[in-house]
Amino acid sequence: MGDLTPPILMDRGDGVHLAARLRAGASVKPTLVFLPGYASDMQGSKALALDAWAAEQGYGLLRLDYSGCGESQGRFAEGTLAQWRDDARYVIDHLAPGPLVLIGSSMGGWIALLLACALGHRVKGLIGIAAAPDFTSWGFTDSEKAEIVQTGHLLRPSDYGPEPMLTTHAFWQSGQDLRLLETPILIDCPVRLLQGQMDPDVPWDLALRISAQLRSADVQLHFIKDGDHRLSRDADITLLTDVTARLMETL
Repeated sequence: MGDLTPPILMDRGDGVHLAARLRAGASVKPTLVFLPGYASDMQGSKALALDAWAAEQGYGLLRLDYSGCGESQGRFAEGTLAQWRDDARYVIDHLAPGPLVLIGSSMGGWIALLLACALGHRVKGLIGIAAAPDFTSWGFTDSEKAEIVQTGHLLRPSDYGPEPMLTTHAFWQSGQDLRLLETPILIDCPVRLLQGQMDPDVPWDLALRISAQLRSADVQLHFIKDGDHRLSRDADITLLTDVTARLMETL
C-alpha cells in the first residue's frame, strides 16, 4: 500500500497540476529528491523505502510524479523527456529551493543527470539506480526505431504490468535531443551508481560509460551481480540506504 496522505498539487502554469510529497528534514543536510523511472511514480517500493528511511534519519525528502504519471494530471502519451525534466525542475524549485541530493531510478537517473547539469552547485550529490541515460539510442532495435518514426508510436510488452509499454515519437525524439553519453557530462558533485548485472533492461556496463563521461572525480560504482532492473529486494534497498547514508555523512 502506498502513502495515503494527500499530495501537494502544483499548477505548473498551464492548468496541469503536478503531484508531490515533501518530508521536511530536521537536519541541515541537503534535501533528497527521488525521481521515478519511465511510467513509474512516487509510490514505488524504492521511493517509499527511502521516505521511511529519511524520516528515521531526520532528512528532508521530496517525491514527485511527472505529468501523466501517478497522481499528477495530464496524459502520459503527451509526456516527453524534456517535459518530465521540466516538471521535476518546477516542483524542485518551488518546494526544495536549497541544496539537493538527486536520486534517480532508470529514466529518473537520466533526468537526475540532466538536472544536475542545469542546477550546478545546488546539487551536492547524485545517486543513480540502474540509471538509463540515452536509452532512446541503445534501448530499441533498428526496426523498433523505424516503427516509432513511421507510425508515431511503439507498443512493447511490459515486464512490470499488464499493459503494453507505450513509447511515442515525441518522447523518443526528445530523448535523442537530450543524449548525454557522447560528450563529457559537466557534473562535479559526488556520484554513486547502483547497477544490477542481471538487469534485462539496462546493460550493466552502461554504468561504466556514465562514469567515464562524468567530469566528477568522486564517482563510485556498486554492481550487484544477481541484481535485476528494479533493485527493490530487501538487500537492494539496504544497499541503497547505506550508500545514501554514507554520501549524506560527507555533505
